[in-house]
Amino acid sequence: MDWLQRMNHAIDYIEDNLENNIDYEQIARIALCSVYQFQRMFSFVLEVPLSEYIRRRRLTLAAFDLKNRNNKVTDIALKYGYETPESFARAFQNLHGLTPTSARNAGSQLKAYPRISFQIILKGVVGMNYRIEKRDAFQVFGLEDLYNYDNIANQQGVSIPEVWQNICKNGEFDRLRQSVIGDWWREGNFSKELGAVFAYDAYKFTSNTTFPYLIGCYKSENSKVNGYTVVDVPASTWAVFSTLSDGNGSGNYDLRSLKNRIFSEWLQTSKFNVLDGGNFEMYCTNKDGYEYCELWYRIEEKQIG
Repeated sequence: MDWLQRMNHAIDYIEDNLENNIDYEQIARIALCSVYQFQRMFSFVLEVPLSEYIRRRRLTLAAFDLKNRNNKVTDIALKYGYETPESFARAFQNLHGLTPTSARNAGSQLKAYPRISFQIILKGVVGMNYRIEKRDAFQVFGLEDLYNYDNIANQQGVSIPEVWQNICKNGEFDRLRQSVIGDWWREGNFSKELGAVFAYDAYKFTSNTTFPYLIGCYKSENSKVNGYTVVDVPASTWAVFSTLSDGNGSGNYDLRSLKNRIFSEWLQTSKFNVLDGGNFEMYCTNKDGYEYCELWYRIEEKQIG
């Protein structure tokens, strides 16, 4: 069974259980990947989180049920996983823009989100440049926090871009960069174009709804790591993708578009699988002063048969 079939069978399971509890572990088993990888593939390819897709589908079906006045709002709420009519009404209004009671009226404007399916789309006109790197184990250190898959924000509701903005304003970015001591590029065998501060995410399992994200640096022999989280990076083979050609090095690169292509095009036609256990966003500047980003994914060769 190929990737396309597995993903559509996973969608079959979701659609068959919109009125029941949806087990993320079962979805992952059907797709032959981890919960983390399925959620990443889903969001990168479809540009909507898995939980949001499920919420939209349930509330779409709930709107259809409301048209039958014999269906009680309380029963519909319970049918689609809401513990109280009030929580159902809030979610319904957030999506449709009107209350469940108003939705019963003739002529009311409602939103419908159809079932999705994964299909082969002929692309590949624009080539994808990548390289494969094998690296020994090393360590990174920095500022760690947990983020929710749904809104990519931490427990305080601060998004990842906002966290980057905050640490640049409050001086933490400079303190972190200055904590790397010595010629860490040579010690770590990294290109001199790589900036000292980068991002490392999803390097350990936290829950099915959260992931860890570290803004950090390479831990050299003399790095000052007091007050920072230190994380081990295992010996791995990495697939590395660059945005350098995407925005002509302007820094206006589209990471979402690149991630979408990695998971929807490259991963499905390559001989590799992406592994759990951490991915890097490396921020670089080339010799001409152009800014670009490299995405590093841990990989292994696909097993045939």
